[in-house]
Amino acid sequence: MRRIALLPAATLVAVLISSCSSIEPLPSRNGVNANAIDLSGNWVLRQESGRPTGPPGAEEQTILIPRRTNTQMQRAPRGPEDSRRDGSVIHVFLESGESVKITQTLHGIFISFDRAVVEEFTFGENRIVSVGPIEAQRVSGWDADDFIAETMDESGTVLTERWSLAEEGSVLRREISVVRKETVMLSIMQVFDRE
Repeated sequence: MRRIALLPAATLVAVLISSCSSIEPLPSRNGVNANAIDLSGNWVLRQESGRPTGPPGAEEQTILIPRRTNTQMQRAPRGPEDSRRDGSVIHVFLESGESVKITQTLHGIFISFDRAVVEEFTFGENRIVSVGPIEAQRVSGWDADDFIAETMDESGTVLTERWSLAEEGSVLRREISVVRKETVMLSIMQVFDRE
């Protein structure tokens, strides 16, 4: 008879990442929403937002961002096979859409893009997430008034999403960055208006 040992999530994260290489795991984020920020609502992407930022030509070095709709977020000219060749598959964890519905509870947040794709984040989580056979470490939580979710693939490439409110809660901002070996591969600001 075979025995299967179950490891706590934090231990599993450390084991998976250390087995891949000497990449340091992402530190956990604060699970307490101390300022009682509520991102809930229906939001619509401003048409001029979602363009990559950075020095001219920076988009030439970015990774492909899958889109389910025709947003203003620009695709990089590289294909997914290029991302796999250089060791990063983090793009599979990035969702986008023209509209976003956010439902927030005491313990987490649900983000629905174009009423089709729903992502769930638990405040203070530190776990392994997967899309098909691709696995990555995910941490999420609060940094003052901002909700932050970070996802790191086995190559050490980190996708960071920072969600915050502006203009007395009538505007939602989403900052997206992809960093690989201290190099910013992608930096985007999306602005959503409350519907």
